[in-house]
Amino acid sequence: MSPRLLVAVSAHGLGHLGQVAPVVNALRARRPDLRLTFRTALTRAQLAQRVDGPFEYQMCSDDFGMRNSSAFDVDVDASAAAYRELHERWPERVAAVVSELSAIGPDLILADAPYLTCAAAGRAGIPVVALCSLNWADIYRHYCGDRPEAPCIHAQMVEAYAGAKAFLQPTPSMAMDDLPNTVPIGLVAGRGERRREALECSLGIGAREKLVLVAMGGIRTRLPLERWPTIDGVRWVVQADWAVRRTDVLILEELAPSFPDALACCDALITKPGYGSFAEAAAAGVPVLYVPRGEWPESACLVSWLRAHARCAEISRAALESGQFAGVLRQLLEAGVYPPVPANGVDEAAEYLVGMLPVSTCSHKAMP
Repeated sequence: MSPRLLVAVSAHGLGHLGQVAPVVNALRARRPDLRLTFRTALTRAQLAQRVDGPFEYQMCSDDFGMRNSSAFDVDVDASAAAYRELHERWPERVAAVVSELSAIGPDLILADAPYLTCAAAGRAGIPVVALCSLNWADIYRHYCGDRPEAPCIHAQMVEAYAGAKAFLQPTPSMAMDDLPNTVPIGLVAGRGERRREALECSLGIGAREKLVLVAMGGIRTRLPLERWPTIDGVRWVVQADWAVRRTDVLILEELAPSFPDALACCDALITKPGYGSFAEAAAAGVPVLYVPRGEWPESACLVSWLRAHARCAEISRAALESGQFAGVLRQLLEAGVYPPVPANGVDEAAEYLVGMLPVSTCSHKAMP
């Protein structure tokens, strides 16, 4: 039989899929016989935009990350209540996932980075590798560590992650000092294809016009572009469901079939700190204008790394919402693109996973 990989992906935004998809694609290039199952609350359509080839799909959520009211704001009380409810029934939840994983029968699990999946895999005797720039134990402790139930909950989270064969930490990552099994790797990012000339032809864009992609990383947040002034020579690229009615707006979904491809065609990205957005911009050599993400504890390592390896600038949330950032955006656009940062971590992660897969016992190509 050909080996089966189960990929458990957090649906807290789209950054986790952005991390894991290029690794899975690189792994599949090395093992074309690999059968693939995704376990996530993301939609099949979202997966298909990033994942090459066929896969089985299990609509399920083994984590929720944190409860957010926007891309910038964490609802701490709602998050603490959700974690408390989950861990009050922790043995039952683990047992239920053990049963579901056993029914699928994967040879290996890749988790980015639901710890419940890791705990259940350990209980079921299925090898699991975690991959992420953060872990939910650190995030939980940052926001909820002062609550009476926190020590027990945090300990169960750390135990689940520590049971993985390895926790692959792409560059840049949080420190994760509580975990004994971390393995640092390079940048992990999907690389898009720049088809700017064809795009200019099909959409009637002038060669000197600048395309600025506005994307908040998958957590539903609509920015008030109606307040933004017109900037000569700039076109805003936004997602279709924002329904922005301006003559200087292009629709993200019409630019390219995937986010990395669309990003590669743009001249700048406006976003908040998030691994997927920062890594893919750096891998494409696209300047970044970012807005601080409040107390989000991953932000510091992301921003520090981006400043060292890319062209970027920071603006306030008030400036973002009012559109009062034309000067700093113009400076980024005039500086232009820069040499792409190599995404070496993709191959490093794929090679690590190849070593954990069993050898196929049949020569024919297996269907998923």
